Amino acid sequence: MRQTRAVELGTGLFVLIGVAALFFLTTQATGGDDFSVSDVYEVQVRFDNVGSLKPRAPVAMAGVTIGRVTSIEFDPYELNAVVTFVIDSRYDQIPDDSDIAILTAGLLGSQYLGMQPGGSPDYLVDGGGDFLLPQSAIVLENLIGKFLVKDSDDD
Repeated sequence: MRQTRAVELGTGLFVLIGVAALFFLTTQATGGDDFSVSDVYEVQVRFDNVGSLKPRAPVAMAGVTIGRVTSIEFDPYELNAVVTFVIDSRYDQIPDDSDIAILTAGLLGSQYLGMQPGGSPDYLVDGGGDFLLPQSAIVLENLIGKFLVKDSDDD
């Protein structure tokens, strides 16, 4: 009887520690890298497919977070997604011909906007963002479907 009680207490303690560890990891993973700057400028870009990009997703250049996505809306006239984001005004010398793409953090991680600098002498301005070739999100299901169709064509 005494041994059963010890096993029950040990199991309960193990479960309690596990739940506490999951809670800690959840709060650390979702609250990281807060971007809170008061002086920003707003930029818009259009994508054919935003995948699972969400508001508050980071905007990064050279691996450094320089902004945040503020909104994602559907344009019913041009039938594409309009992504609005803000960039910290300290980074006011980003060429206006820079490349922008929706990238994935890790293999199945969250998505973010990644920018590569262009070579134009003109810079992005508030309300600007006429990106020439924005790269939409890569949808894993589409890649798998193409692979399966190609594989069946080979047979």
